[in-house]
Amino acid sequence: MASTEENNDLEEEPEKRVTGPLPLDWTRVQRQQEEEGHPVRFPWEVTDIDNNEEEIVIVGTAGQKITKMGTNLGDHCNPKLKQLVFRSHLIRTMEGIGTFEELVLLELYDNMIEKLYALDDGCNGAPGFTLKTLDMSYNVIRDMEPVSSCPNLRELYLANNKLKSMAGLKNLKHLIKIDLGANKIRVIEPEELHGLENLEELWLGKNKIEKIQGLTNLTKLRRLDVQSNRLKSVENLTSQMQTLEELYLAHNGINDEGASQPTGLALKFARLSVVDLSRNFLTTTEPFSHLLSLDELWLSGNKIDSFDHISPLSTLPALDTVYLEYNPVASDFEYRKKVKALIPSLNQIDADLIAGLNANGFHSTGGGVVETHEAQMRRLQEIALTKARAESELKKVEP
Repeated sequence: MASTEENNDLEEEPEKRVTGPLPLDWTRVQRQQEEEGHPVRFPWEVTDIDNNEEEIVIVGTAGQKITKMGTNLGDHCNPKLKQLVFRSHLIRTMEGIGTFEELVLLELYDNMIEKLYALDDGCNGAPGFTLKTLDMSYNVIRDMEPVSSCPNLRELYLANNKLKSMAGLKNLKHLIKIDLGANKIRVIEPEELHGLENLEELWLGKNKIEKIQGLTNLTKLRRLDVQSNRLKSVENLTSQMQTLEELYLAHNGINDEGASQPTGLALKFARLSVVDLSRNFLTTTEPFSHLLSLDELWLSGNKIDSFDHISPLSTLPALDTVYLEYNPVASDFEYRKKVKALIPSLNQIDADLIAGLNANGFHSTGGGVVETHEAQMRRLQEIALTKARAESELKKVEP
């Protein structure tokens, strides 16, 4: 017979519960009631949709957000829908758009979409075949190849995604504007741009591009943006001599030599009116002295340290606005006065409208900071008081 101590050492086994296997769809209770922590909401649950309307615009910046477009979206909308906009929602998957055979604008800006999908799911390649504008900016798309199923596109927006390639563009000959800014593109691919002879605007800012290239056939290009990349020179713009109007190349690594390349800014552009090379490594304005159509020149944050290096701009008859703030030369007390004397055509230096400020009693401190006459007087009084206190303290310690 076992002792009491031995009986106490024996632990009672817990009762085992026998349960059957969990159903495969156990996480999808109540039609996927929670998706990534957000309640499932379809467009028609967020707002009333009139199935006679040809335009649907639902913006999710206030109120409830759509999380699923719905495979049956077409049942709730006009089959002749022309414009569909679901902006700033929590949509992950493109679906339900194949029934819209007359859609010309599709905007799913600022969602969580990972893949371009369902652009040619419907009859006759709907909705892609009829689309003129596609805006998928601010998503997490990694591949833009499916845009090739939208042969009649005029405007394409895929900014702020995760693209590494421009693949999908080569046959979109009707494109007028492309925005691929803030992606991970390293190369401007000539084969993708070759057939885009109608392109007027190309926006490639905030990528990782090291060289301007592939623009040979873009003979209608008016605006080019390659700012915040890895450029060291401006080149390969010969085909744009007669058309280019605006060139944005701020925040790169371009120096004087890079800005003077024979196939770049050394060309005699017929219409170039706006150039932005802010935040580069320029020490002179000489590379721009022959651009007679120039109206605005932005050179803030470079390394220009002498008014002699600004004087080449005096030959430009149409120059109206120049930005030179955050260059060493801008620290001169009479900076604005001297710049105006060098370039009489100017009406604006940095943020200062020259005539307007003088007429309204404003004054620039020389570094682009504007203050009223009253503020200037207070500042001068404070300087005088500080000086007087210092002199008083000095007298106290004198023997």
